Amino acid sequence: VQLQASGGGLVQAGGSLRLSCAASGRTFSSYAMGWFRQTPGKEREFVAVISWSGGSTYYADSVKGRFTISRDNAGNTVYLQMNSLKPEDTAVYYCAAGPHSGSYSATYGYWGQGTLVTVSS
Repeated sequence: VQLQASGGGLVQAGGSLRLSCAASGRTFSSYAMGWFRQTPGKEREFVAVISWSGGSTYYADSVKGRFTISRDNAGNTVYLQMNSLKPEDTAVYYCAAGPHSGSYSATYGYWGQGTLVTVSS
């Protein structure tokens, strides 16, 4: 499966953005989908994951209550709605596909190219 992330940009603190990740291939609905983020000099950090059916989601404590992950299996797309953004949310955000839900990057075999989110104070 090939993944294409989009929707990043510059936003003021307290604002919102919605990231999208479009997937190619007919097997999208069989994959758990995750979002990770990375800043220079740091390891890639787990943000959120959604099960293949969309029935189960899990979030990092740092984004819980502010971010929402969802998916549209008919449209081969996963979303990350980000509200109440903070400067510390600034990062390159990556979507990923894997055989099951998990918070470790090694769980995922397919990665998108990343989209930059910058939150100004």
